[in-house]
Amino acid sequence: METMSLKVRILDKDYQVNCQPDEREELERSAQVLNDKMEDIRRRTSIIGVERIAVMAALNLTHDLLRAEDSAKRNEGASERLESIGSKLDTVLFELDEH
Repeated sequence: METMSLKVRILDKDYQVNCQPDEREELERSAQVLNDKMEDIRRRTSIIGVERIAVMAALNLTHDLLRAEDSAKRNEGASERLESIGSKLDTVLFELDEH
């Protein structure tokens, strides 16, 4: 599959990025999320310099990602436990119906 060139704007600067055509929307959304995070950091803090702001944004986004992954794992574990309980209930109800 051929790649395409896409221009994204992050913190008032344009960047050319290559991507697969079917990844374009995701890349645009990613650039928007990154830009929003960097703009927020620039507004709320006294950090100067795009590189430092980018590092802080990367740390914040990575932290958010790890928390979301942990939450998903906990939900998956809860789902498995509920499934197990449901299976046990089905067994008990089946046994009660036979008596």
